[in-house]
Amino acid sequence: MTSSTPYLIRGLYEWIVDNAMTPYLLVDVSEVDVYFPQNLINDNKIILNISPSAVMNLLVDNATIEFSAKFSGVDKFISFPVSSVLAIYSKEHGNGMIFDKSEESLESTSQSNKPSDKTSPSVLRVVK
Repeated sequence: MTSSTPYLIRGLYEWIVDNAMTPYLLVDVSEVDVYFPQNLINDNKIILNISPSAVMNLLVDNATIEFSAKFSGVDKFISFPVSSVLAIYSKEHGNGMIFDKSEESLESTSQSNKPSDKTSPSVLRVVK
C-alpha cells in the first residue's frame, strides 16, 4: 500500500484552512536538497506557513510537496518529498498530526515481507 501521509496532509490542510486557521508544516531538511534561508532552520528543521495567502500553486501529491513562496522578498519555487514532513498543524491551536517516520518505514518494510493472503491488524494511535 502507498503511504497514508500525503492523504493525511491534504485532509488536515483542508480542515485547517476551512476553519480559518493557518496551516504549518514542520519539515526535516537534513536530507532535502532545497535552499532555505539559514535563519529559518533550527536543528535541521524548518516550519513553513503553507496558507493560501503565503504560498502560490500548492501541490501535495503522493511523493512531493511543491509551491512558490517569498523568502526575504525573493520568489522561490520549493519542492521537497512528502517523507520529509514531520508534522502538519494549525498555528493558532496546535491541532494537527505528527508523523512518526521510523514507524512508517518499519510498516512499509514489514508489509512488503508479508504473504499477500494474510491481513495485518489495524494500528491506531491517539493523536492530541
